[in-house]
Amino acid sequence: MFATAVERPQCRQFAADVLAGLLSSGRKTLPSQYLYDDVGSALFEVITLLPEYGLTRADSRLLARHAGEIVAELPHSLLIAELGSGCGTKTRYILEAAVESRGDVQYLPIDISPAALQLCSRALETIPGVDIRPVEATYLDGLAVTVQRRSPGQALLLLFLGSTIGNFALREARDFLRQIRMALQPGDSLLLGADLVKPLQQMLAAYDDPIGATAAFNLNLLARINRELGGEFTLSSFKHEARWNERYSRIEMHLRSRIAQRVRIADLDRAIEFRKRETIFTESSHKFRPEQIVAMAERAGFVCRRQWIDSEWPFAEILLIAA
Repeated sequence: MFATAVERPQCRQFAADVLAGLLSSGRKTLPSQYLYDDVGSALFEVITLLPEYGLTRADSRLLARHAGEIVAELPHSLLIAELGSGCGTKTRYILEAAVESRGDVQYLPIDISPAALQLCSRALETIPGVDIRPVEATYLDGLAVTVQRRSPGQALLLLFLGSTIGNFALREARDFLRQIRMALQPGDSLLLGADLVKPLQQMLAAYDDPIGATAAFNLNLLARINRELGGEFTLSSFKHEARWNERYSRIEMHLRSRIAQRVRIADLDRAIEFRKRETIFTESSHKFRPEQIVAMAERAGFVCRRQWIDSEWPFAEILLIAA
């Protein structure tokens, strides 16, 4: 007999997290990791192409300009892995530099989206000398798989690009970096991307674009609950909202209920009440100062080897070495 959606392990966790977040005694929340199903990942790729969203282009510019320098800082025998690889476009620069200086390399993209891993493999398989071994898993589970695959004497370069670290609450980001450090050996490295503080209107436009791609990305989280958990959300009854939280130095994404409503989720056997204008908090994106992100990584057990900052869109790539 085939398992129903909610009986599969990943769906059970999704259901548990949705239930906990929407029944929270404080504000309603949904974990941002669930924005990135196959539909959400495709919508995010669209967002990265928008003129208002300069983060991805800044990330790519830095990697294109400095990939050779980055790889030159690292041991010769190198295993490369990436947390949340997406379609792998930016990673090409690192892989090409590694092949040029070292010959054949193995690359392990880690992502929860099978579609994203397929796109990544297709995009990068044309690079001669790169052996791609996709890992369908969460960040830390995928990292655990990766460290078991290293050869004796081989160093690990772990990529965490695109300022995904900014999607964590600050305490969670510190804990996450510590967990990464605990999984690594001394001398392993982490290339960390981080978006930096910039003018307010520039930041807000990046998360509430005029063609509505970011709104569709955010609302897809409710559509995912409908698809996977038998939800009965009417998407037009919710509005995407981006706001700046000065206290925590972050952009917040919310879904605001346009009306008072009651939404049933069949697989949870629950109906969720929403007041008019009540929001669901779906994602935060912290904007760092250059010295702040370095200090946080150093407290987690890393040493900053180099930092590169883009001049067009303030964004940093930080090469960290496990102390």
